[in-house]
Amino acid sequence: MDQSLTTALERFADHAKILIALDFDGCVAELTSVAADARPVPENARAIEALAAMDGVDLAYVSGRSLDTLRELAAPPEGVLLIGSHGAEKDLGGDAPGLELSTTEQMARGQIIDTLTEVAADAEGAWVEHKPAGAALHVRNVDGEDLAEHVLEHGRAALSLVDGAYLKDGKKVLESVVVLATKGEGITDLREHTSPDAVLFAGDDVTDEQGFAVLEGADIGIKVGEGDTAAGHRIAAPKDLAAVLRLIADRRAGHSQEARPDS
Repeated sequence: MDQSLTTALERFADHAKILIALDFDGCVAELTSVAADARPVPENARAIEALAAMDGVDLAYVSGRSLDTLRELAAPPEGVLLIGSHGAEKDLGGDAPGLELSTTEQMARGQIIDTLTEVAADAEGAWVEHKPAGAALHVRNVDGEDLAEHVLEHGRAALSLVDGAYLKDGKKVLESVVVLATKGEGITDLREHTSPDAVLFAGDDVTDEQGFAVLEGADIGIKVGEGDTAAGHRIAAPKDLAAVLRLIADRRAGHSQEARPDS
């Protein structure tokens, strides 16, 4: 970890109330060829558990996964807030309302699923993930970069004929939804819900850039992996996130011990 990130994290950890928002795939978990196999890197999971138990810390996942899938794969500790489907789904505790689609949106979602299923059928290794607000065409297992991009282009063209379909590009994935929402909106909702002094957001994908775009002031953005980014800091891989989270936890634990009166 470079010194500029270390210094920024120490300042962040010193705030009385902080929000740590994390993407799941490619950030807390390594990217996998089979989406259902993704699980948090063990060191990341332990650091998240430690932070979730600390006073003044709110933790959240901000993911393109559906809430149900995110709960299953990430197995978040109790109290962790969840933003799913790129902001279309929210679980901010209490009686969180589920995602409700209008009749028109339900019809459009069905068309999206049918359209992407037809596209995927033409390329071995391509598959479609059904989501509450739409569907995603995955090409990570398609043999060859050119063929994978061709499949994505075919998907974009086919979806252009579906009324009410919004497109989101990611790494080896094309997602289409009927509810226009972004991770930036999700982070804004989390900020309003938790009222932190500062926010940290870490993510790896193109859709995470909308999350970095809403950070301000004392906030920290961390890009995981390569690629252009608006984030102020970068780490190489999901396994490096544990050091980031441990630094925050250790510094806050140290402050807690200093504030404890002598027995």
